[in-house]
Amino acid sequence: MSRNVAIIGTSAIPIGRHQSADDAELQILEHEIMTRLVAEAVRDAGVHKEDIEALVFTLPRPYTRQKYFHTFLMGQLRLACRGSVMEVMGNGMTAALAFDKACDEILLGRANVALALGINMESAVSASEHMMSSMRTTGDVDFHTSAGFTPIAWYAMDAMRYMHEHGATREQLGSVAVKNRYHASLNPLAQYRKPVSLEEVVGQRPIVEPLGLYDVPPRGDGAACIVLASEDVARSLGKPYAVVRGRGFCHDGTHQISDMPNDMIAFDSARDAAATAYAQAGVGPADIDLAELYAPCTIVEVLVSEALGLQPRGQGARAAFEGETRLGGRIPISTSGGLTSRGHPAYVTSLYNYIELAEQLRGRAGERQVQGARLGLATGELGNYNAALIHILEAMQ
Repeated sequence: MSRNVAIIGTSAIPIGRHQSADDAELQILEHEIMTRLVAEAVRDAGVHKEDIEALVFTLPRPYTRQKYFHTFLMGQLRLACRGSVMEVMGNGMTAALAFDKACDEILLGRANVALALGINMESAVSASEHMMSSMRTTGDVDFHTSAGFTPIAWYAMDAMRYMHEHGATREQLGSVAVKNRYHASLNPLAQYRKPVSLEEVVGQRPIVEPLGLYDVPPRGDGAACIVLASEDVARSLGKPYAVVRGRGFCHDGTHQISDMPNDMIAFDSARDAAATAYAQAGVGPADIDLAELYAPCTIVEVLVSEALGLQPRGQGARAAFEGETRLGGRIPISTSGGLTSRGHPAYVTSLYNYIELAEQLRGRAGERQVQGARLGLATGELGNYNAALIHILEAMQ
């Protein structure tokens, strides 16, 4: 990178139930949430609204009442820009792509200050309507959808295969959920903050064997805004910031799950994207101080941690069980609480990952602060990690 990009400001609402039902007397308006978050993030950054030159939005869920949301919000903000103003879409990778494209606006010299932002509303929509929409976006409509084949079913198959190949136990997988709930208990943005025991996790009703209720993500609403700037601008503000040191992407040419024989638990795209990001940053897995992973289920956190080189192959579940990925452990993972406890408003999930890293690297994470954190890694994924987008961030004082 000939020009560095930095995170200088953030704002988000706690993940939870924010969307109002169609017949509710008082309606929650998405643009009112977003205009407030933009103001808060800009204030946190220490810049002025007039400094913003590009905005990259996540595409809202189809249930969002206001369509053409990005240009509508520009009108609400009374904001004119010379850089790009657009919405991006990539299923679970949507928010990571918004962040990435906002970085590009700065790297290309189109903007010195840019926003990556979005809102995901879905909690007032019936489970059946949401599932039908999800299946048509995450699977093959001629095969997966008609068979009722959902992402959680993929991840359950991953878990069964992993347990078969590496001898992992149900308790080891469940320890990821326990750890994430503990981290979430310290995070005011998390959806579920009450700690749970391993016995409670293992004892919950199954969703898709061997995954139980606490192994899978909840539904929830979320909204977030990140202020990015050139490092020259960030340095001029005289405050700590987090700079993007490395970026890697890989798509393996399949849709969600491969229709060709492959090692479904290797997550090759995450491995290859990580190799690119490490090389660009000039670091290796051993240098990473913490990671925020796009991991919809406990098994995904295990498999991604291995694909990134943070754990040896086949040892990720054991490492979680032994406390290596907990705060105070060798490599803290998902200090925000992760998708299983912090929450998973899919189209903005990765924005929360970057916000957590920014808080950690700026020394503002409070009780969940990783002491001496210098390098953090965040991931986004497209579906069973057939594609991965990875960023490595570094603390700058």
